[in-house]
Amino acid sequence: MKKETTIYDIARELNISPATVSRAMNGHPAINIKTKERVDKLARELGYQSNRFASNLRKQRSHTLGVIVPRLNSVVMSSILSGMERVANEGGYNLIISQSLELEKKEIENARTMFNSRVDALLISLAFDTDTFDHIAPFIKKKIPVVFFDRVLDHPSCTSVVIDNFRDGYEATRHLIGQGCRNLLHVTGSLKRNVYRDRLRGFETALREFGLPYTDDSLLVTGFDAEAPNAVMDRIAAMETPPDGIFFTNDACAASTIILMKKAGYRVPHDIAVVGFNDDPISKVVEPNLTTVHYPAMEMGEIAVQTIISHLEGNLNVNQGSAIVLRSEMVVRESSLRPDKTI
Repeated sequence: MKKETTIYDIARELNISPATVSRAMNGHPAINIKTKERVDKLARELGYQSNRFASNLRKQRSHTLGVIVPRLNSVVMSSILSGMERVANEGGYNLIISQSLELEKKEIENARTMFNSRVDALLISLAFDTDTFDHIAPFIKKKIPVVFFDRVLDHPSCTSVVIDNFRDGYEATRHLIGQGCRNLLHVTGSLKRNVYRDRLRGFETALREFGLPYTDDSLLVTGFDAEAPNAVMDRIAAMETPPDGIFFTNDACAASTIILMKKAGYRVPHDIAVVGFNDDPISKVVEPNLTTVHYPAMEMGEIAVQTIISHLEGNLNVNQGSAIVLRSEMVVRESSLRPDKTI
């Protein structure tokens, strides 16, 4: 195996000190331009590669941020990551990205890998079944900043970036009620997670405010996998009176269920009005177009990384348990607009 070229090899060839080579490569003002050019030219000829990892270790910084998401095949998460990547690159940071596949065990393994990789900070959105904070504790102990986004845990040493899920759940439900719906079904994900728990609270609050019943039939918890739309249809078939309005906290599940409902003879929105969540591209493709809640995913990724970098550069303290709440809003389309009703 060919020996890797070092700054010592370059120094020997040019008959200068290794310190001068290092300064030339780092643009030190004390090194004249001709020396810099000679060093750069020989480095290219010899195939020299800078060992940034070793250099960063000496500086106690890796300029790498760890990111753990539940799934990479999510429109919301891909948009969040796009925002993160843009801001990280502009700030001179790299991202290490992993997915938990909605499994706490995998999330714990990912966190351990991030910790051992000496990331400067961790950004994490929790899996469906995560119950523990133990895998985050080593970061806190080492004073490595942690920012939760979307699916979060309340912790006095961590900042969170979220939307107002309670308000959005309330507004979506109130919209359906305003369209004349009186027998509502709420289809959501794991209630261990703040996003689904808070949207359910908004749903329940709106029902109570308008004097509508909330029963066991009013809620269906799913994994939002490929079988979820079939589970919704089974629930509709099992109900004594089919729902006249359904609030989904996931656009893909809502869109797939609309297709199944139409095949079963239900008219959307005349028989069953539908509201989704996230404003995924599929909401504009399914017929009728899907009423939904616009999720500021790109902005969430940008702000999460901006917050981390500001902390690392000493301009902000994220270790205070605060929450950054982003604005989200309903996008009303045909799937929920029932004839002769007002919003």
